Amino acid sequence: MAEVRQGCELFESGHRACGGCGPALAARLLLKATGENVIIVASTGCMEVFSTPYPETAWKVPWIHSLFENAAAVASGIDAALKKQGRDEKVVCVCGDGATFDIGVLCISGAFERGHDITYICYDNEAYMNTGIQRSGATPYDASTTTSPAGRCSLGNVHQKKDMPGILAAHGAPYVATASVAFPNDFMQKVERAVNTPGPTYVQVHAPCCTGWGFESGETLAIGKLAIETGLWVNYEMVDGEVVKAKKVRRKPVEEYLSRQRRFRHLFKPVRRDDEIAKIQAIADRNAEKFGIDIRRKE
Repeated sequence: MAEVRQGCELFESGHRACGGCGPALAARLLLKATGENVIIVASTGCMEVFSTPYPETAWKVPWIHSLFENAAAVASGIDAALKKQGRDEKVVCVCGDGATFDIGVLCISGAFERGHDITYICYDNEAYMNTGIQRSGATPYDASTTTSPAGRCSLGNVHQKKDMPGILAAHGAPYVATASVAFPNDFMQKVERAVNTPGPTYVQVHAPCCTGWGFESGETLAIGKLAIETGLWVNYEMVDGEVVKAKKVRRKPVEEYLSRQRRFRHLFKPVRRDDEIAKIQAIADRNAEKFGIDIRRKE
């Protein structure tokens, strides 16, 4: 696998993603982890649009486009067909958070309940970026989107981010993990473990979107690292429903992450909203307590 990661590029350059695109980096990294022996099922979404405008494609492996809602069902059928033929290709869904958290939940639940040997990878850019930056079930609290706009009567999204990893762990998934494009080796190791674990597995990768979140394209990795360093995103692994590993950090205040993104600027201008920033800090604090990620500073 190390040789594949260094020398093999299965996600071709020249696609139409924005500069600094987190999902594009996720696609490149995940194929380094899977290698060539894989069939990709991709739902409608940002990655599908920028990587496969007919008749072009950036994918140098077998790839099939599903509807927004049924990637897991299509993958289930491919898994059944491969088993019937005695073939050993890995089946991997690559879908955005809208297709995963909202539109595709029914098919995902069914595939995981039936125990299909598939890996489902959600590139989580925390909104429906392809169709106009609308909120999804993955959108963070207080984030401004086109359907949860901040203004005189609103401070953005009023809902908490859905715990999709927990939902799929509750389905009996043998392996569930979260990752970030800001930590490439960790992400690739988790994808490699997921595709080599029998049964339905899930990896959710945090993939910052410079266009939808509002930051400069050269800051993608820095923003991704800040999400982890503040505790608003946690990199962890679950085996048979139990958290076995979580990345520990010396946490920074959440405002260091929030203040660098246009989607949260209403918390700082025209009037600083310390009350709302405190609510988001409380979310990070709960994450830290739940996963035990704090590195204690020496007195």
